[in-house]
Amino acid sequence: MLICSALARPEDDKYTSKFDNINLDEILQSNRLLNNYVNCLLDKGSCTAEGKELKKVLPDALANECAKCNEKQKQGAEKVIRFFITSKPEEWKKLSEVYDPTGEYTKKYNTQIEQVKRGETVTV
Repeated sequence: MLICSALARPEDDKYTSKFDNINLDEILQSNRLLNNYVNCLLDKGSCTAEGKELKKVLPDALANECAKCNEKQKQGAEKVIRFFITSKPEEWKKLSEVYDPTGEYTKKYNTQIEQVKRGETVTV
């Protein structure tokens, strides 16, 4: 969902791959970097180029089950979502309130969210 689920703008029915080599582990392990992305997504801070693109395409990626994502972006999305659900639940809640205010996506992806909570591999 976040950071890598859609780091780009749609081109030829796919998101650009220009940010595919971003080091997600580095971001997830750095409170400073992670908080910068979260604040960007919540309109509480400035955004990097990557953050701006993510913020721009995240609603589309959520609505369309990451249909425009390549395989690497889908894997990155799962990694980031898993991290937020298991390690940063307060940030997950804040992001959900902004990007899923009606709970539509939480319902839509409930099976996958429950799999993450149980530590299982997510099936799509």
